[in-house]
Amino acid sequence: MGNLTLKSVSKSFGPVEVLKGIDLEVRDGEFVIFVGPSGCGKSTLLRSIAGLEDISSGSIVIDGRDVSSTPPAKRGIAMVFQSYALYPHLTVKDNMALGLKQAGEDKAVIETRVANASNLLSLDPYLARRPAELSGGQRQRVAIGRAIVREPTLFLFDEPLSNLDAALRVQTRLEIARLHKRLKATMIYVTHDQVEAMTLADKIVVLSAGRVEQIGSPMELYNRPANLFVAGFIGSPQMNFVEAGRLGRTDAATIGVRPEHLTLSRDSGAWQGRIIHVEHLGADTIVYLESETAGLITVRLFGEHAYAVDEIVHANPDPAKIHRFDKEGRSITA
Repeated sequence: MGNLTLKSVSKSFGPVEVLKGIDLEVRDGEFVIFVGPSGCGKSTLLRSIAGLEDISSGSIVIDGRDVSSTPPAKRGIAMVFQSYALYPHLTVKDNMALGLKQAGEDKAVIETRVANASNLLSLDPYLARRPAELSGGQRQRVAIGRAIVREPTLFLFDEPLSNLDAALRVQTRLEIARLHKRLKATMIYVTHDQVEAMTLADKIVVLSAGRVEQIGSPMELYNRPANLFVAGFIGSPQMNFVEAGRLGRTDAATIGVRPEHLTLSRDSGAWQGRIIHVEHLGADTIVYLESETAGLITVRLFGEHAYAVDEIVHANPDPAKIHRFDKEGRSITA
């Protein structure tokens, strides 16, 4: 089993409250990702679950057992760090086996678990190598293998792809997704990268200033953000926000439209503007225009489009995709 319950979890460093009453339910087998800007408390929350930080109040319950005061080694968790944390003088095999050896596990059990993890992660050709002889992606797979052999109740990942280049991030992301499907294990993962969150998670927890802003599936957060913060954080490029008064609307304080839910016309449309920049990305064209009506607007067009700087165009929002927010920034549902 791998159920986790957080009840009013708070954490302070002196007078600074970093976590402010976090409540969360994680079911067995779920892949849950914590996202948010730098300093929002996501890594502190993960370290608190692991027992690497003592919480100030509240409780952490794993499979019905309150582990708030339990040492990290007895919580049934395994953690994969951003920095790999491999021993340079040990081989891949010995790095993966070390924790089990220190725990006094039987040699035959260690051999079996290391062999299974190595096969699962395609590490068999590298078992005799040392970390310096591996690529960044291979080192991260070894760190993941070291966690797998422990057969933990919870897998915790603290920004594991941050040190990899773009191509390796995509490859390792796919490997982690396949690993979750094979192991059917409970995984909790911290990242600042919303693409990782949107592509990996069953459930995303959006944090800001130590509080939970919204919890939901990736598409729930994309389609039905609870407030301006979530709407602006989820989605790339960021959602466009326009003061409703500028548009003559009285049904909201702020109107939100995602760049991909706008089209451009050279003839007519809702918001006329002058193009100030164009990004040609091959699969997409990102157009930035300055509109007297709506201010600075970002439009994402699929495919290649021949728009030029200083060209006058009209942006047209999809009426069915417009988001409305009240003066407190909360979403207004239809």
